[in-house]
Amino acid sequence: DTFNVIFLGLLALTMLYPFWYELAISLADAERVAISKVFIWPSAMSLESYKNVCSDPNIWSGYLWTIIRTVLGTAIALVLGFHYAYVLSKKYFPNRTFWTAILVFTMFFSGGMIPAYLNVRDLGLYNTLWALILPGAMSVYNSIICRTAIQGVPDSLVESAYLDGANDLIIVFRIILPLIMPTIAVLLLYYGVGHWNAWFNASLYLADNDKLPIQNVMRSILIANSNVLNSAGSDNDMVNQYAEAIKYSTIILTTVPVLCIYPFLQKYFVKGVMVGAVKG
Repeated sequence: DTFNVIFLGLLALTMLYPFWYELAISLADAERVAISKVFIWPSAMSLESYKNVCSDPNIWSGYLWTIIRTVLGTAIALVLGFHYAYVLSKKYFPNRTFWTAILVFTMFFSGGMIPAYLNVRDLGLYNTLWALILPGAMSVYNSIICRTAIQGVPDSLVESAYLDGANDLIIVFRIILPLIMPTIAVLLLYYGVGHWNAWFNASLYLADNDKLPIQNVMRSILIANSNVLNSAGSDNDMVNQYAEAIKYSTIILTTVPVLCIYPFLQKYFVKGVMVGAVKG
């Protein structure tokens, strides 16, 4: 037991320390503390780097578009994925094998980047929020997890509900859905984190900078600070100090929201994945 506690404690430390280090650097006073010598906590703290980052109007517009994208994208993905999974979980559904194969086929083959771009442009989605949501609205992997969880619900419950006069809508929303809520919570986390962290499709499909999500804004800030560091070199240590503090402050601001949400869903995580992944 002692060995397990020490080993797992060290393992947890290796995962937590990078976040702690980023927080320490972001709070360091660049004028009074050498950033390169901060390992645990800075001897002098300052919120100047956070003020500099928050003074950029693109940060707040990026937050707004990211929240809208995350909420809409997650809601649409859950609705589509749950209903598709429910249909495929029924053995009496006609051509179920065919529709399952169509779903799985998309996991291995795609049109590619250029056809996807042309498709988005011709559909009139270019430079709109829907270009970030609709093309990848549903995850095949998550739908399979949801389907397996639905198949784990005993058929006797559904049959008894039919005998009591319940229709399909009542069975779906009052029996099936409550019983697989741990799996739904896990899928909510998967979709939410995926939309929050996504940046590549926004760089392809959005032309206006004021529509970019927070991850793209953060990327532009990191690139700008990297250019400052490369141009300043070792001739201007103060510029390097400020650039490093701003870089880590930006990372903290874009990471904290997800870290705050995760503890509320963490209790469902293991149970939901196991329910959706194992079928006895």
